[in-house]
Amino acid sequence: MYEIRFHGRGGQGAVMAAQALAEAAVLEGYYAQAFPYFGAERRGAPVRAFARIDETKISLKSQIYEPDILVILDESLLEIEPVAEGLKSEGSAVINSEKKPEEIDLGVEVQCAAVDATTVALETIKAPIVNTSILGAFAKIQDFVPLESILNAIMNRFGEKLGHQAGVMNTSAAKLAYDRAVVGRTRGTRELVRKKEWLPPWNEIPPGTALAPVNVGGVDIGPGSAWQNFTGTWRTSSPRYIKEKCIRCLRCWFSCPEGCIERQDDDYEKWDYRYCKGCGICAEVCPVQAIEMVRGVMEW
Repeated sequence: MYEIRFHGRGGQGAVMAAQALAEAAVLEGYYAQAFPYFGAERRGAPVRAFARIDETKISLKSQIYEPDILVILDESLLEIEPVAEGLKSEGSAVINSEKKPEEIDLGVEVQCAAVDATTVALETIKAPIVNTSILGAFAKIQDFVPLESILNAIMNRFGEKLGHQAGVMNTSAAKLAYDRAVVGRTRGTRELVRKKEWLPPWNEIPPGTALAPVNVGGVDIGPGSAWQNFTGTWRTSSPRYIKEKCIRCLRCWFSCPEGCIERQDDDYEKWDYRYCKGCGICAEVCPVQAIEMVRGVMEW
């Protein structure tokens, strides 16, 4: 049995990637299953998806804890959770990264296919949705599901759901990522440390939906705890503020859906890039083009 675990963020298409891979495996004559695991169902929040592929009927329904292949749709997840936890020593990984495999510290030394799937997606489907790009790189690191079947599955699934042209664009993304993917071995010096979680026994679970702000074992729980989750690390573009053009109309401040634009004492603005998701709304509403969206992640 082959077990594949996908790590991504909400909006990147990890669930569709797992489903398309399972369909590709079925086209090759295998049995397959695919299913997601959601935490906070919010765009940009960490998401997991799973796929199992076998020559016989699959009855196992649990999450995958010791994958044969790890697929990482967002490299920034390496900084916030131990994504390589449980990966078999003889396993392999596929990662969306501008780096070469030997430059990537995954926490384990394994064979890896690295590709800048974000750039591939922007060039082909004109959006930073990297699921089909990452599947192209996936085809380069294993031989049980060939690229041709993955392309057919992408065309079937995306074409049926989003239209024929969407299927064509997404298959193009997979083919381009396959060509650009670089195969090597990762470094394994990173310590895989699991983030503290609140796992209450039944008698500590609050009644109904009421939950007062408390700190349990070093983890803030309840209203106001979202400040701990730096949701800005997943963006692919950032707002660049041109202060000289700003007329201090505050439209960007009013319009920011994440509240990550701070008003200074002089009514000029400052962005908290720890939470900015790069949606571009601030640039759209600015009447004097004092904000422009640029590729990359700007630091706080």
